Amino acid sequence: MTSPETNQNVLVCVAWPYANGPRHIGHVAGFGVPSDVFARYQRMSGKNVLMVSGTDEHGTPLLVQADKEGVTVKELADRYNRQIVQDLAGLGLSYDLFTRTTTRNHYAVVQELFRGLNDNGYMVRETTQGAISPSTGRTLPDRYIEGTCPICGATDARGDQCDTCGNQLDPADLINPVSKINGETPKFVETEHFMLDLPALHDALEQWLTTRADWRPNVLKFSLNLLEDMRPRAMTRDIDWGIPIPVEDWQDNPSKKLYVWFDAVIGYLSASIEWAHRTGDPEAWKEFWQDPATEGYYFMGKDNITFHSQIWPAELLGYAGKGSKGGEVHELGELNLPTEVVSSEFLTMSGSKFSSSKGVVIYVKDFLEEFGPDPLRYFIAVAGPENNDTDFTWDEFVRRVNNELANGWGNLVNRTVSMAHKNFGQVPAPGTLEESDERILELAAETFTTAGEALGKAHFKSAITKIMHVVGEANAYIAEQEPWKLAKDDTQRERLATVLWIALQVVSDCNAMLTPFLPHTAQKVHETLGRTGVWAAEPRVEEVVDDADYNLVGVGLPEKGQTYLTITGDYTQQQAVWKRVEVTPGTELSKPQPLIAKLDPELGETGPEWAPVQ
Repeated sequence: MTSPETNQNVLVCVAWPYANGPRHIGHVAGFGVPSDVFARYQRMSGKNVLMVSGTDEHGTPLLVQADKEGVTVKELADRYNRQIVQDLAGLGLSYDLFTRTTTRNHYAVVQELFRGLNDNGYMVRETTQGAISPSTGRTLPDRYIEGTCPICGATDARGDQCDTCGNQLDPADLINPVSKINGETPKFVETEHFMLDLPALHDALEQWLTTRADWRPNVLKFSLNLLEDMRPRAMTRDIDWGIPIPVEDWQDNPSKKLYVWFDAVIGYLSASIEWAHRTGDPEAWKEFWQDPATEGYYFMGKDNITFHSQIWPAELLGYAGKGSKGGEVHELGELNLPTEVVSSEFLTMSGSKFSSSKGVVIYVKDFLEEFGPDPLRYFIAVAGPENNDTDFTWDEFVRRVNNELANGWGNLVNRTVSMAHKNFGQVPAPGTLEESDERILELAAETFTTAGEALGKAHFKSAITKIMHVVGEANAYIAEQEPWKLAKDDTQRERLATVLWIALQVVSDCNAMLTPFLPHTAQKVHETLGRTGVWAAEPRVEEVVDDADYNLVGVGLPEKGQTYLTITGDYTQQQAVWKRVEVTPGTELSKPQPLIAKLDPELGETGPEWAPVQ
């Protein structure tokens, strides 16, 4: 990892949520909150950050949901794009651009990547067995078919891979395959597709992956295992909703489109290009994609590792002519491979994976309305599925909020500022420091380094545990120094001032370190300390027009002039920095308002009405 205080570029690529329904807390535990904590830390460290994502709006899942709701797939995508934008902005996710895959810009970038791969020989035409739903005649995507793995015998293998043994599969390989949509047995028919020639990119992928020594061990092991059985993989589908295939005699066929996972991962690049256009500097994206010194981090759940450590790098390598077939560098240049694929495990509920279709669900919207964003952000950081599947329980949520956030952090801020306000009305000037004073100041200073190192490696639990240790030690320091007793003795006035100044400085330090995790609370603490202006910037929702000119080919293209919501923000003007900000004696203080509301313990037993404990 590079050291703080540099102007280095950091690209933060966040998994694209499907626009076939509102997001639940399992989604944001895997991709949303971890990526935002990371991006906010990097910005505070002086890095030049670009954080991008958007709604993924192609593929069969949207068609299936549109049928269920009796609307067009475009109407469905529009509605859920707006809902998801509001949810993620409400959670405080600081995207530089959160867009969508049904923009003219995205179609243009995807078609360019396909052309480059095809020109370089890494797209090959092949007749395969395609899975069709007998009742609807509609193509079934690989992930919508389940059966028994022919390699290890696991009964829950998907049509694209078996999570138990990690092997890549084709739907026709499965024993007793069934459709996840309606349980029927798929019909397999011959169909021609463009395949990404993964075997021709095997050596280049292996050479890159074997240099990824500092990845999370589970991610690296899974990714290396993918190299053992690499076959050409279909990058087109028999479907009428998606991006046209930019090849003569294919582009005007309404029933042939590019595979949703071919286009979704390209979204990181297309969103960066759209961001550059919207900021008035069309070339700005190149700093993040063509400069070899830029670090690129990709955040997602573990079920998407294969697309980020195999498919996307293969697309990038092939586009640059880096496989065994060689080839030319194309219009967008040679593009950076991921620095790290940061994958989380699953957040479960009573042992079951969160699932809207199965009713195992807590929606982000409901959670925000009742509890606000920071309690959820805190729970995900301290108890989320970073390295293991983690079960969400209301009991654990209430315990964490009450004991750690309210009694620990909230109490430290309120008691410290209240005593300083009551006794001095301002930040007091310290006298001579004693050993106990030096010790707590030194601990806070050291934690900027140790917690920062953990955050730079996307080790969020480790980082927040270190920071909350300082909070606990600061509360212990106040209990030990007993400033309420010092306040009754006029001869101890200087000592009282010193103790309260130390406590205020440590509150300021902890607030800086908690900012990536609790940005909304951090802004309140900033103001409680008598400071003004924006400490932790928040994202904003903007409606934009899709009006740029692009050279698109095919049928079913996005109409020019459509409007849609984006998330963006100006994070460069915030004051938040990852270092000690001195508290200034003489700064006026007001009586603080309660910082974090405690939850009714009964909530842990019952849950809220909208998500009761079963």
